[in-house]
Order: sequence, then C-alpha cells, then structure tokens
Amino acid sequence: MKEEVDLKSEKYEKYREAGRILSITLAETVKMVDVGITHLEVVEFAEDRIRDLGGEPAFPVNISINEEASHSTPGRNEKTIFGEEMICVDIGVHVDGWIADAAKTVDFSGNPKFVEAVEKALDAALKITGPGISVGEIGGEIERKIGEYGYNSIINLSGHGVDQYDAHTDPSIPNCYVETNTEMKIGDVIAIEPFVTDGVGKVTEGGKEEIFSLVQKRPVRGKRSRELIETIEEKYKGLPFASRWIDESYGKVSLQRLKMARIIRGYPILKEQKNRLVSQAEHTVIITKNGNEITTK
Repeated sequence: MKEEVDLKSEKYEKYREAGRILSITLAETVKMVDVGITHLEVVEFAEDRIRDLGGEPAFPVNISINEEASHSTPGRNEKTIFGEEMICVDIGVHVDGWIADAAKTVDFSGNPKFVEAVEKALDAALKITGPGISVGEIGGEIERKIGEYGYNSIINLSGHGVDQYDAHTDPSIPNCYVETNTEMKIGDVIAIEPFVTDGVGKVTEGGKEEIFSLVQKRPVRGKRSRELIETIEEKYKGLPFASRWIDESYGKVSLQRLKMARIIRGYPILKEQKNRLVSQAEHTVIITKNGNEITTK
C-alpha cells in the first residue's frame, strides 16, 4: 500500500519556515541593491538577516553580474560595487538543514525584458508543476516561454531537489524540454530556476573561487588543517561555505591545501559561454495533491 505523505509534519514545517525567512530576506536585500553599494555590504546584510530571523544560510549569498550565472560571492574585504548592470541575487536558507532557495534579478543595464522573460518563465513552470508532471514538461514550458521573448534558456543549468543539508539533489529540473520518465510526486520539494540569455544558452567555468564545500574527510598533516576540517564539518554539514566565513587565522592557504588534498572542492564562477547577459528567477515549492505550494513567495 502506498504510504501517505504528511505535509503537516515537522520536516515540512521547517521547509516552510526556511521559505518564510528567505522571502523576507530576499525582498529586503533586493531593495538594498543600488549603484555604488558594495557587493559585500549586500551579502553580509542578507546573511546576518537570515540568522536574525532564526535560520542559517544554506550557501553563501550569490551576486551574479551581467554574464555571470552562479557561484559568485564576494571575498573578505572585497570592495566591488554595483554599476549599471544586470544583477541577480540568489539566496538559500535552512532551518535544521531543511532548505529553501530563491533568486531575483534586478536590472540597471537597460534590459528590463530579460527580467520579465525569466519571471514569466518561472510563473509558467509553476502553473503546470504538480504530481504526475514530468520534469521534462516543466523544462519545456520554461523553454517555450523564454523563446516567446526571443531569448535562449541556459540548458546546462537546472533546477533541483532540496533535502536535509543537501541543496542540490534529485530530481534535476531542466530548463529545456527533455524526454524523461521522472515525474513529480506528492511531498517532493524542488527549486525551479530558469535562466535567460541572449547568448548561446550554455555556461562555462571561469573566474575566481570563493565558495567551497566538504567532499570527504582524509588524513592531513598539520594540527590547524585538521582543526579546519573539523570546523567545516561541524558548522556546515556538507553545505557550501564562503572563504570569508572561515576565521582569518586559518588563511586561504589552508583552504587551498585542503582542496589539493581533495578534502574540499571549490565552485568556480559560472559564466555564459559568449559573455552575454544572464537573468535568473527561482522559487522553492512543495508538491501537493492539487499542484504545488510555493514556500518562498
């Protein structure tokens, strides 16, 4: 007999609480974004606000500019300021490991259609998402709506499931139509995140790494390195962290040593392959009997 999913259980209430905290934080953070403000000022505000509201960051706040699509967060003491650019703010929140993820694009570049296109694509995907719908159909709806604006969907980025202390798990939610038997089930929790570009529709790795995560614990020389591994494991439980979150006494050399030992991995900034503009929108939803519940609205 098929087991019933209790969407009122503590687990789902924590998903909802994470979404509530994220919704407040994202709205307030987006209002802060302005020409001349530093990236660091905005992300530190957002990360502190998450904690003030009773959550924890599920990953470092991402600030993606123009051709950047993901994995961009400022380093410690970075002075980069916002200009007349396409700016995406991507925030993750967890409550006891249960995660919400959402993003919004602000345009100061004079290309508001990019923002409209990605928001309409997200709306279209949300309208059809529910039990029995295949992830390929969701991707097809995203691709169709973006195409109406004459833009391309980024096909090598996708939405994803979220689980306890796992911000990117199955199922993958494509941003274009694919043939698949993977269907949504009641109780699934997924983040849908279309990306719009006027480029070729693919991203490539490039630029600095400021975000890392623990891959596996391995023997390593040096007391301080061992202490750093224990700190990372205890504080972040496998979730991504920013180098600026690590006590300055460890220094970047220690992180690079752990990376070379394949204990942690770095996340290079992802950029549109032809350096064209990128916009993003994202919500997290719980699949329900009648469709979906947006936790981050």
